[in-house]
Amino acid sequence: MKRKTIPLLAAGLVLAACSTVPLTGRKQLSLVSSGELMQMANSQYDQFLDENKVIKGTADANRVKNIGNKLARAVETYMNQNGYSENIEGFQWEFNLISSEQKNAFCMPGGKVAVYTGILPVCKTDAGLATVMGHEIAHAIAHHGGERMSQSLAAMGVQLAANVALSEKDPQVVNTFNSLYGVGANVGYLLPNSRRQESEADRLGLIFMAMAGYDPSASVGFWQRMSAGGGGKPPEFLSTHPSDERRIRDIQQHIPEAMKYYRK
Repeated sequence: MKRKTIPLLAAGLVLAACSTVPLTGRKQLSLVSSGELMQMANSQYDQFLDENKVIKGTADANRVKNIGNKLARAVETYMNQNGYSENIEGFQWEFNLISSEQKNAFCMPGGKVAVYTGILPVCKTDAGLATVMGHEIAHAIAHHGGERMSQSLAAMGVQLAANVALSEKDPQVVNTFNSLYGVGANVGYLLPNSRRQESEADRLGLIFMAMAGYDPSASVGFWQRMSAGGGGKPPEFLSTHPSDERRIRDIQQHIPEAMKYYRK
């Protein structure tokens, strides 16, 4: 009886714990509260700033803050006017430029943003920088961090339930299942969902940069420049990100939608 109860409870929990992504309307798994995520993110962000060189007062540092503030105001206005105010409850925006050769940026749950100096030459313009920051902010607005954590928890729960069901089998059967399940869950569930989140952040990021007054069509040039300097990459089905070709093609298809929000 217990053996059947655990899988049923896991399935019921997954079905019940869902939320909706703003603008796209996609249903997502949500097993971790926003408050818990933001508390962890704030602590990690402070530690990150302590361990890295934060650039302050330069023209580029001011660009990051100014563009970030424009994006934040645009996002907040849209969310508050369209019934999504709960999605940004507790957000405390912060925008910092970090000295690093990495071509990277991130936004933690709660609006904590870091932009690495290495990506600035690829951005070139304010619109290019807004492309990067809009994309990263979109991850936070869509609660992708919490969704990824929830997906991992759900995958672990299914594996645990299966191990309980197989507990009376030969240990070699259990070990084989765990090995195959780990590969299958990653390639068949976790990685595709990660690529879906990246594509969703691209789409939302275009809309957010347009709301903030930056031409979304500039994003195509940015991603083309990123692709040109990308080096060797794994096949798309083994990657957390869409292929460069697919990403650029999808962005081009989403630009007309984003242009509806664009105000110079």
